[in-house]
Amino acid sequence: MHSLLALDIGGSAIKYGLWQENTLSNTGSIKTPETWLEMKATIQALVQQFHQQITGVAIASPGAVDTARGIIYGASAIDYIHRFTIRQELADLIGLPVSIQNDANCAALAEVWQGNARQVANSAYLIIGSGIGGAVVINQQLQPGAHLFGGEFGFMIIDGQTKQTLSEAGSPVTMSKHFSQEKNDGRLYSGIEVFELAKKGDTLAEVYVDRLLQGITIGAFNLAVTVDPEIILIGGAISKNAEVIAEVNHRLKQLILEKGAEGLAPVVKPCKFYNQANLLGAVYQFMLENPIKEEK
Repeated sequence: MHSLLALDIGGSAIKYGLWQENTLSNTGSIKTPETWLEMKATIQALVQQFHQQITGVAIASPGAVDTARGIIYGASAIDYIHRFTIRQELADLIGLPVSIQNDANCAALAEVWQGNARQVANSAYLIIGSGIGGAVVINQQLQPGAHLFGGEFGFMIIDGQTKQTLSEAGSPVTMSKHFSQEKNDGRLYSGIEVFELAKKGDTLAEVYVDRLLQGITIGAFNLAVTVDPEIILIGGAISKNAEVIAEVNHRLKQLILEKGAEGLAPVVKPCKFYNQANLLGAVYQFMLENPIKEEK
């Protein structure tokens, strides 16, 4: 059985946890280092902290991760992790096997492994935050695409006139920023606060929430007609809002009828895992790459 140090590397913080006996424990977070040299020292220190208990390190990372070559392409808030053989360098540094997978893909893997897509063959994911990431799973297998861009739904253009992308239209962070600018009362509102104002009848907040929900719905519709999944799972903080999930389901059904796409019947649900999704998915990726051979 694998005992692993799981890491979720983000732009501002690295979350970590110990995977042992099918349980994630000893979770915590530390500030993301500013250089690759500091990052190596940080990972080495965490490995040393758990060295007697672990047999490998499982990493969730931003960027377009080539799991076969152990290289992170694309771009992210951590510019120094890209375009070199990072997996091999870390493995050599700590003397243990290392796996690396894209963070949105990790969130999807967590759902396939132990979450709301466990018994579903085909699923699609919208991981909503400051932008929108995602993943496609067919027959319970991730589909990274020919150029590792499979699931990058945030780049989907949903307005032909303005060239507005799904990340721009469906992000609560972007929505709240624009709302605050138009409200112009000296406050910087959060997405949660804009939703609360809308529920209280603030007309401007209602407009912004409606636009956000419509953006997410259009994105989900485009996924439905492209991938035809049984389920579309939404992750990120917004997934905790049951009213949002219900409203997107309602609007998606209406849009399917309006566009004559009867027969499509994807169900929109929240991801089961939230804060620990990327850690769990990273663990599963390590297991896929390093299967334990049964003794004869």
